[in-house]
Amino acid sequence: MTATAFAYGPQHMRALQRANEVRLARAELKRRVTDGDTTAATVILTSPWEAESMAVAELLMSQRRWGHTRARRFLAGVPMTETKTIGSMTERQRQNLAAMLEAQTPKARSAAGPLRDGLFA
Repeated sequence: MTATAFAYGPQHMRALQRANEVRLARAELKRRVTDGDTTAATVILTSPWEAESMAVAELLMSQRRWGHTRARRFLAGVPMTETKTIGSMTERQRQNLAAMLEAQTPKARSAAGPLRDGLFA
């Protein structure tokens, strides 16, 4: 073995370490989407490194009120498979999917807009 193999550890240990880094970063990304700090459309358009190998359906399901059924129905209308990875999408697919997601997102209510039961903010 060479000196570099000892310096960086066995290949399987490096692979496990990398997988753990991706898993933790992906969990943080999904948490930010759930909390509303970022949107799924933004993630699709920017394609950060932690989302490259993430399935589109996994990202969609990290949004509030999006489960497996809603993600599957949404992707059936695109059409795109649930297992399509964000990193493998073409720029055109990214733009179209992000536009469709933004069209489904309800706009924030204005401060003076009516709430339920005719009440105002």
